[in-house]
Amino acid sequence: MSEPADAVEMRAALLRLRRATGLPVAFGGLLHDARKLRIAELSGAATGALRGLAISAGNGLGGKSIALSRPCAVTDYPSARHISHEYDAAVAAEGLRSVLAVPVVVRRKVRGVLYGALRSPTPLGERTFDAAVAAARDVEQALVVRDEVQRLLVAAREPVAGPGAWEEVREVHGELRALAPRIVDEELRRDLLAVCGRLATATGGPPRSPHTVALAPRELDVLACVAAGSTNAAAAERLGLKPETVKGYLRGAMRKLGAHSRLEAVVAARRAGLLP
Repeated sequence: MSEPADAVEMRAALLRLRRATGLPVAFGGLLHDARKLRIAELSGAATGALRGLAISAGNGLGGKSIALSRPCAVTDYPSARHISHEYDAAVAAEGLRSVLAVPVVVRRKVRGVLYGALRSPTPLGERTFDAAVAAARDVEQALVVRDEVQRLLVAAREPVAGPGAWEEVREVHGELRALAPRIVDEELRRDLLAVCGRLATATGGPPRSPHTVALAPRELDVLACVAAGSTNAAAAERLGLKPETVKGYLRGAMRKLGAHSRLEAVVAARRAGLLP
């Protein structure tokens, strides 16, 4: 069974934070309600004292970061005067002194916190803060993608009402295919692609023939964007590719489908049950 996307993304962000800053310890977690975070991932920790620690908004350094929705830091955690000290025992068990906390903010809501720490009371410089903010933004972008996937999956599973709804189905199909390569969670990615397959074979138009053409995944991604009305430039931006790469995939799809234009390729792909 694949790991939850939360764990994968958070662990990757903590490793990037340590590599970019040289900080020996990084840890963090996501909020599971509006005001409480649980530390789920540790990187470089010598003990398990911090794992599972529940951080409430306003309490400690991370809680202050949640409440203010901005990065916060202390040079010497045990003696810091501007934070509360509910978590001193766990911090002391790990031997942490200089600590920073950076919130992961998605659409103006704090969704998590990344921490970085030293075992000495040394001031943390601007470079360290910038790297921590960049790591938090990586997690933010991963959450934005996951939220969008969940929204599109819900939309894709809703019954189609009337012929005009098929344009919406095709748009959802194209967006889902574009997002699939960016999904870290293998189980979610498989679910997403399975929904794409069901959308592609839905009966909203003329009778469809069985799949007689095998397109590469990226060729189908490009065609899905084209079917939704995207230009090559727009498809490139959506898929994270260069425009010339998009053209290459489109030429390959057209050749396999025996099409002489973009429109012919889309029509042929729909007849083959490859696109909705």
